[in-house]
Amino acid sequence: MSKKRLVLVGNGMAGVKTIEEVLEISKDLFDITIIGEEPYPNYNRILLSKVLQGDTTVEDITLNDWSWYKDNNIQLYTNEKAVQIDIEKRVVVTNTGTLISYDKLILATGSRPFILPIPGTDKEGVTTFRDIKDTDEMLAASKLYHKAAVIGGGLLGLEAARGLLNLGMDVTVVHLGSSLMDRQLDETAAALLKAELENQGMKFLLQKNTTEILGDERVKRLKFSDGDELDCDLVVMSVGILPNIELAKNTGLAANRGIIVNDFLQTSEPNIYAVGECAEHQGIAYGLVAPLFEQAKVLAKDICGLETEPYKGSIVSTQLKVSGVEVFSAGEFIEDGNKKALRVFDEQDGIYKKMVFYEKKLVGAVLFGDSREGNRLFSMIKKRADISDTVKVSLLQPVSGETGESIVSSMASDEIICGCNGVSKGKIVQAIHEQGCTSVESIKACTSACRSCGGCKSMISELLEITLGDNFDASAHKETLCGCTTLSRDEVVEEIREKKLMHTREVMNVLGWKTSDGCSKCRPALNYYLGMIHPLEYEDENESRYVNERLHANIQKDGSFGVVPRMYGGVTSSDQLRKIADVADKYNAKLLKITGGQRIDIFGIEKDDLPKVWEELDMPSGYAYGKTLRTVKTCVGETFCRFGTQDSMSLGIALEKRLERVGSPHKFKMAVSACPRNCAESGIKDFGVVGVEGGFEMYVGGNGGTHLRAADLLGKVKSAEEVIEYASAYFQYYRETGIYLERTSKWLERMGLENIKAIIEDQKQRKELNERLELALSVQEDPWKKIIRSEKLKNELFERVTVQQ
Repeated sequence: MSKKRLVLVGNGMAGVKTIEEVLEISKDLFDITIIGEEPYPNYNRILLSKVLQGDTTVEDITLNDWSWYKDNNIQLYTNEKAVQIDIEKRVVVTNTGTLISYDKLILATGSRPFILPIPGTDKEGVTTFRDIKDTDEMLAASKLYHKAAVIGGGLLGLEAARGLLNLGMDVTVVHLGSSLMDRQLDETAAALLKAELENQGMKFLLQKNTTEILGDERVKRLKFSDGDELDCDLVVMSVGILPNIELAKNTGLAANRGIIVNDFLQTSEPNIYAVGECAEHQGIAYGLVAPLFEQAKVLAKDICGLETEPYKGSIVSTQLKVSGVEVFSAGEFIEDGNKKALRVFDEQDGIYKKMVFYEKKLVGAVLFGDSREGNRLFSMIKKRADISDTVKVSLLQPVSGETGESIVSSMASDEIICGCNGVSKGKIVQAIHEQGCTSVESIKACTSACRSCGGCKSMISELLEITLGDNFDASAHKETLCGCTTLSRDEVVEEIREKKLMHTREVMNVLGWKTSDGCSKCRPALNYYLGMIHPLEYEDENESRYVNERLHANIQKDGSFGVVPRMYGGVTSSDQLRKIADVADKYNAKLLKITGGQRIDIFGIEKDDLPKVWEELDMPSGYAYGKTLRTVKTCVGETFCRFGTQDSMSLGIALEKRLERVGSPHKFKMAVSACPRNCAESGIKDFGVVGVEGGFEMYVGGNGGTHLRAADLLGKVKSAEEVIEYASAYFQYYRETGIYLERTSKWLERMGLENIKAIIEDQKQRKELNERLELALSVQEDPWKKIIRSEKLKNELFERVTVQQ
């Protein structure tokens, strides 16, 4: 029997969660096609705030990487938008003219940010906070501008404001209401939140109605209805969302604010369903992830022909993801004539807790400063638990935290630990007993708990300790490599060495991976560790690398690529500049940009042109995409500068040629300054060199990103040769002991500066590290040459076949 054709419009969290649920029921029912407007695989939109705040990367918030689609035989169209549905022929048409037939169609078109209908919203510097493109725009603006205004004091607006604050901007939140998060918090909690965020450096203008955005081409000021103005050069609009219903309305589906669906998420057309933010159920369009996932489970069962309880709507909860602030709310948290409140307020410690009751039932709660009870209270609210025989105040743990029983241990088996994904305490305990889970990562892989906002991580960790009992060793309770294994990074590396494992699949099989193909986190890590341990024998697995590394260029938001040829030490020649100019003209580059690493980035190259571009440049790759040495920034040094005490350019070029191409746990940046004036910014690099009278000072562990860290002094040497020797040993030691995707700033703090010094300063160990690095360097080749050879081979084969025909 042939499979039915299932098409999903929308590659976001709700739609793909539905597909995951379908695949869990059966992988043989449907041929699945997904249409996504963005050039990315499915990612966690909730955690964009953490990307903006600098706590994680876009790669880390990917929920299902490219291989997931391939492994599940899913046809994925990215950078395409569904523009028409032919109900009679059951065909979806995209903006590129692609025709996709369906038997069952799911619309998960999500929502778009609401833009205030005021003059000036089309100016440069006005953005929203909805996707990776918006996040990238804010990150870029923070490097050039200083003053930001966020319009909207709700959940998303405050997360955006906190992120911009982390990026060093002067941030003012403009809010029409009299209190922050007025849909999620009462006035007391809102006032406490405002005070806490003001302490962090955030500014607020409440009860302000924005009437115009002023400026020429770029925003300069906001104007308010009372005549006041606010200077700013970046405006983030965060005043609500509107469901994307245009496709549904043009198709003739019933729609109101959202696409109207029944209790099984079916639209007015029998074979078409809607799920997520675009769907309206019983007059409500939900904008939080937990209800969307509840919808996904019902829809998946129904579309697979299984009996299921109908979807009856959701009680929502909110947890603020702003660093250092614990805020939680759920249900009906405002009291009135029929609803009564119980409050606990520790003003000294800034802890506020409130429960709202209706006829002996808990119907709402607000927690500020200590949200540990949030999930348990939310579970009781959802169940409309009768608390007639309960001492109400006992539902709130003492604000001091002194209690004989932990919150997790007192929770019933069916109470929810992970609100986002609806994972109960009982399901997690079952995973621990039956699937051998011993870490948060393994729980995440087995149950999806902690996969979204991450707010339940501490509860899961506590539940692991309680459930494992004597088998739980706190000292051994490590951060596993990923959720596919219970082993830590060090354990995996040790097993690879001891068992002489040579391939990623072999590692997974021998070490008992829970998933046969691994995941987007462990595959690149294993590929790196294997190459680091077996530099001569291991053949790099290109398919295990991130897309930028596979294509040797950086993908941009429009789907084109940025190409960065290497310029050793930032030094170039007229010949190189002519090549770059010729390539830029020939392949219609959209932008030529001098990078912070003293190179030229050629933006706007199409994917198919990359091999030809590299061949015609005939320059080494600058590895702007790589987990390896990126750049060695230099000043002009004593050759030209009257203050220079050393030849910084020659040393920088020698260091770059010494360390280029070989892989490392994360990107590695270097700089050489010829004097203490430090023009090359050596004090904030992974390895920085400063020329002084009679020698060089070496600095390590610096970071110039969102988490600014000044480098520490590693030591002082007399000659350039010694710098290269020490730098090489340091780099190799980082390669051998670093966790994949761990920057040297974090690695140094984890390993300890004195411990690293002891290794690097020991002559015998320094020599051995250099020898092992030599071995790794001996097999390196510039990747673009392989691409060119591959393209030439394909062309030769094509020509032979053509001649034979």
